[in-house]
Parts: sequence; structure tokens; C-alpha cells
Amino acid sequence: MAEITAALVKDLREKTGAGMMDCKRALTETSGDVEAAVDWLRKKGLAAAAKKSGRVAAEGLVGVASAPLKASMIEVNAETDFVARNETFQAFVETAARVALGVGEDIEAIKAAPFPGTGRTVAEELTHLVATIGENMTIRRARVLSVPHGVVATYVHSALRPGLGKIGVLVAVESTSELSALEVLGRQVGMHIAATRPESLDVSAVDPAALEREKAVLSDQARASGKAENIVEKMVEGRIRKYYEEVVLLEQVWVHDGESRVKAVVQKAGAKLTGFVRFQLGEGIEKQSGDFAAEVAAAGVTA
Repeated sequence: MAEITAALVKDLREKTGAGMMDCKRALTETSGDVEAAVDWLRKKGLAAAAKKSGRVAAEGLVGVASAPLKASMIEVNAETDFVARNETFQAFVETAARVALGVGEDIEAIKAAPFPGTGRTVAEELTHLVATIGENMTIRRARVLSVPHGVVATYVHSALRPGLGKIGVLVAVESTSELSALEVLGRQVGMHIAATRPESLDVSAVDPAALEREKAVLSDQARASGKAENIVEKMVEGRIRKYYEEVVLLEQVWVHDGESRVKAVVQKAGAKLTGFVRFQLGEGIEKQSGDFAAEVAAAGVTA
């Protein structure tokens, strides 16, 4: 029997896209014969994942998990919305979020971590899931927030089940106030963030490049009106304040009453917001438009 080396396992993984443990098992079962191992994986349905890896995955779920003083959020993508309703897929996202809670937000660290109860890593379990369900799936991103005291509240908009949905928010709330009250505040802020999509926590965190672009556009617009330069400066200052009210969380109008500022609501509660994260499923992914006729032609299949 040939020695099952790391190089041999790597070769089989590249050929099939199957997980490391599955490749090692296949090589063991076939006495180190790579081609026989490929067939073994194909028969088990584990080599199919490689063929699916190039397909666009923009659906799926956002999942959150919580622990004292911290919370995590992860986005796992699939090709169709149908998969989001699959209980096995939902369980994977829930578990992956809990894994992130323990190992942090680095995707490679999450993939390399053990997937509880399987003997496989998270990456290998995902490959197994791809082969089982028949769609390409990817772990796209993850974030973990923590606080020294207070809570990291979570909110999932229109959750399919607790902690799973298409829009998720984490809110870091620092305070020594009662935790239950902070959880309520954090959830309300999470709902606000889900609705308003702020770009930064406070004015100091606004992207300088984005701010300069905004100022340049506003200046040109003001000058086009024929105003004197000193008037232009004042007009730009006023419009930048309006810009902050649109993109800065603490400067926004509180959606729950339509008049207070978020910063005033938080201050009244004796708390401080130190961070937030908002994930919307598939944002920024370019979805492919289906053209069945073109696919048939490209495959060289006659109708």
C-alpha cells in the first residue's frame, strides 16, 4: 500500500474539490491509487463539489451567534433561495456562526476549525454539503464584535428562524447599566441600522475620500448657482451636515420616533455605541442572468 502523504492528499483535493478528510479516506480505501480514489469520491457524491465551485452564489443566509460580551455574524452563500429553506443548510450556518464566535472572523481560521460532531473541518463540511444539496456554496465573510462591559446586541430582519435571515446587524453597546435594558436598546439600534444603512459610526469615522468627493460635488453645484465664494463655503458646510445625517449612525434621526438623534437616545440610556456591523445577503455580488438557450449552445447540446 502506498504511503498516504500530504502531497497525495493535496493532489486528490485539486482533482476533485473534496475535503481533506474525505480525500484521505478515499486514498486509504484505494491503497493510495489516486485515480481509483477519484472514482471512490465520485461514487460517494463528494467529487461533484468541484464542478459547482465556479457558479455564482448570491443567495443563502446571514447567521448570528451571541455570548456574554461578544457576538458573531457570518454570511454563507448558495445559488438559489430554495437552499435557504433547507434545514441542513440552516443548521450549517448556525454552527458556522458559533464557530466564528470561538475562533474569530478570519475566514481561513473558520474554515480550518473543527465542525462539531462530524470529524471534519468547517470547509470539509461545506464541501460535503455542496455535494449533498447540489449547489455551489461559499463562506463569504464574518465579523466578531466584543465589549469590555455591556452587550453586543444582535438583530436579524425578517428572520427565517432565530438568528437566521437575509439582513443581520451587530451592535456593540458599552455601559454598566442593567444588561436586559442594554439588550433592548441594542436591538432597537439594530433595527434602526437595518433600515437606514449607515456607513460609519460617527463623523470621525467617515471615509475621508468619500467626504472629499462629496465636498467637491457640492462645491461645484453651489458655484453653478452663481453665488459668491464665501456663500458657497457656507452652503457646502450646511450640505455636509445634511450628508452626515444621512450616512453617520449617531447623527441620524432615530427611526423609532422620527425626531430624536441616535446619539441623544444612546446618551439618555447612559450607554455608548462603540461599533456596528450590517450584513445584507448578497450585497456587492454580481448575479448572473439566466439564459438557458445560451447555456445549451455553449454546452454543444442540440435540442
